[in-house]
This record gives sequence, C-alpha cells and structure tokens, in this order.
Amino acid sequence: MGSRLYSVPFSGVAVTAQQDFFEITAAAGKPVIVHSIEIEQSTEVGDAQEEGLSILLKRGSSGTTSGTVGTQAITCPPVCSTDAAFGGTADINNTTRMSAGTITTLRAWNWNVRIPFFKIFTPEARPLIAGGERLTVELATTPADSITISGTMMIEEVG
Repeated sequence: MGSRLYSVPFSGVAVTAQQDFFEITAAAGKPVIVHSIEIEQSTEVGDAQEEGLSILLKRGSSGTTSGTVGTQAITCPPVCSTDAAFGGTADINNTTRMSAGTITTLRAWNWNVRIPFFKIFTPEARPLIAGGERLTVELATTPADSITISGTMMIEEVG
C-alpha cells in the first residue's frame, strides 16, 4: 500500500464571512492524513486592524453534506510530479459550510491575524479521515472587515 503527498492551496481570497477554508473528502478505500495547515493574510497590517479569529478542524461522517458557494473545487497537485492524481475531492473557501450527519470538532485554535497560522502535526497527532469522510478547516468567526487570505494544506492519500 503506497501513499502520496498533495498540496491544497488557495491564494489572495477576500474573506468577509465564516467559511470552510479547506474541505477534503477521502475517496473510498483511500484514507487521507493531514500533515500541515498554513493560513496567512496580507491586508491587516496595523495594530488597529488586529483580530483574533477562531479556526476549527472538523471531521464529518460519510453522511455529511459538502459546503457550497465560494471558490469550491480545486485540483490538488501532487508534491512529486510523477504521482497519480488525488483520488478524493477538495474544495476551498466554501462560504456555506459542511453540514448534516455526524460532525466532530477535532481541534480548536485562536488565530491572531498579525502572524501566520501554521500547524505541523507530529506523526502520532496527524488527523486522519477514512474513505468517504470529510475534513474541514473552518473559519468559525466573522472577520470585522474584509481580509485577503492565502493558505495551503498538505495532505497524504494512503492506498
């Protein structure tokens, strides 16, 4: 059983509402492991613009409904150019978030927007979703004003 690494990027998105920055759905029989999450902004640069925003990492059972509206579907490039295409699906910047079914919050963080949000998971703490499950990185608070945000999630598909 092999595994492959993929990048899930988005760049320069004006964010004004709560949303799922990333939504990953694992293909049947191909679990997905999260290696890292990076989120940065480029417009809130002064003390008066500083905000603290809530970010949640959530897992949804196979009965959950995908989020909609926003940038949505993205092709996840493999880290190694000769690897096969990602077998699951990935959406970015869904302003209607994952819903229905069983949704579990795995991690909760507070992000001060003046510094990058960067999480690298140790091997034993890496979030895993089974085939057919969804995983989201959710902005759970509404920004005070529009923030231009970029981000990258590194994932591994096993199988």
